[in-house]
Amino acid sequence: MDELVHLAVADGIATITLDSPHNRNALSAQLRRELRDHLSAAIADDAVRVIVLDHTGKVFCAGMDLKESRSADSEKQGVNEFPAILEQIWTSPKPVVAKLAGPARAGGVGIAAACDIAVAVDTATFAFSEVRIGVVPAVISVTVLPRLNARQAHELFLTGETFDARRAAEIGLLNSAVAADELDAEVKRYTDMLALGAPNAMAATKEMLIGRRPSSMDDAFAQMLELSAKHFAGEEGQEGMRAFAEKRKPAWVPDALK
Repeated sequence: MDELVHLAVADGIATITLDSPHNRNALSAQLRRELRDHLSAAIADDAVRVIVLDHTGKVFCAGMDLKESRSADSEKQGVNEFPAILEQIWTSPKPVVAKLAGPARAGGVGIAAACDIAVAVDTATFAFSEVRIGVVPAVISVTVLPRLNARQAHELFLTGETFDARRAAEIGLLNSAVAADELDAEVKRYTDMLALGAPNAMAATKEMLIGRRPSSMDDAFAQMLELSAKHFAGEEGQEGMRAFAEKRKPAWVPDALK
């Protein structure tokens, strides 16, 4: 059976490519399994600093594979495995960048929302189409709702309306929408910046961003002070300050960026 998801690593960037254009990169059982495996491999690889989710074909991801979902009972639905993928992306200690050269629907939007950075061509379109086929955008709401305000979420989840990349950027689903001939350069701009960050500091910052803050300001400051002091005194913090004083790049910066 041909692989539907590919992993390539170069210059600290792990590129995971969805390659199932015959069904618009729908989340079939095989694609889900391979995507999870490649995400795990990239996260575990010390040589990887940033993960990019790419795709072949005209569509980034059309959501769940509806052919597999038909005639299956609730316990055998592929959507049951989907939260683990979204959580892998959301909690990855390495930043994840979504590169969309085409539309995303339903679960595909959930994947883009789970990524730290999402860049799309300005011709891409998006929709939470679940209600129009009689299902609920429940699982993807976990990653999508933190990106939207309540008014936008109610409108787009309830209407299933298709919206363009410009609006997706305006409402927080995307970081930027660019012309097709600028997509590669825009993704590289982000990956280059992300690769400059110290690995442990980046992981701790991601954990801080997605974690729950204490209810009181005093407790929040105490927790953040402990985190800050730990990294100021840590190996990376000391190396970063030495590099700044010596006007050089820190040791963790990939050679291609020095």
